[in-house]
Amino acid sequence: MNYVNVIQHSYYSEIQFSREEKRNAFHAEMIAEITAAFEQESLNNKNRCLLLRGNGKCFSAGADLNYMKQMAEFSKEENIADSIQLYKLFETVYNCPVPVVCYVHGASFGGSNGILAACDYILAEEETKFCFSETRLGLLPATISPFVMNKIGEQHALDLFLTARVFQALEAKQIGLVNQVVPAERAEEQIKAYLKHFQQVAPEAVKNCKKMIRQINKAKQEDLKNYTAQLIAEARVSEEGQEGIHAFFEKRKANWNQKPNNQN
Repeated sequence: MNYVNVIQHSYYSEIQFSREEKRNAFHAEMIAEITAAFEQESLNNKNRCLLLRGNGKCFSAGADLNYMKQMAEFSKEENIADSIQLYKLFETVYNCPVPVVCYVHGASFGGSNGILAACDYILAEEETKFCFSETRLGLLPATISPFVMNKIGEQHALDLFLTARVFQALEAKQIGLVNQVVPAERAEEQIKAYLKHFQQVAPEAVKNCKKMIRQINKAKQEDLKNYTAQLIAEARVSEEGQEGIHAFFEKRKANWNQKPNNQN
């Protein structure tokens, strides 16, 4: 089954999430398809840039919780291997040799913000809601954290990772998660206007410039990959992780989300 569509335009390819019935929530198969699409389109000499977007009502609801529930039953080693594949997705987007432009609408929750952070330029529809929702479920935004913190910094990460609060597109722009906020009715016009820049610049110079920026900004990526994969693997099989995911499916509050007896 195809969870990703790729449409070739004259000078760029459009990569679309196409799991609308699940709000483009991703699982192992979809992660593999997105990674493969970026790997393939990176080699396409017609492309001066790539456009990423989600079909349906929202960009992505993040990780599929049925998938997370299944992974909680796997061993720590299996969870680490799975988490490294997720990190590889973000790494593949981040290291794509041509500019990656992303249009986000509706909502971007949890791990999908890691994909946003790995892109080069993000246009957000003004009604879009964002959330790093992992701690609500007893999990950590682990594999996305190097990419997100590179975008928004430690101060904003502390606020948004720890509270798991929902925030709007204008705040996402203020903190640097997105570059431009547009009304829904003008989104397509603004996307096309931005993409046209890449018809006017030398394609090899753009690739070399992006490579230069990545090299200057490069951290110990292998260390980060293994460290963050271990963190999320531990969180998935932890007592809090199990409780958070089960509470979600049972439509109840998790055991840490209860009012003390002395409060009204």
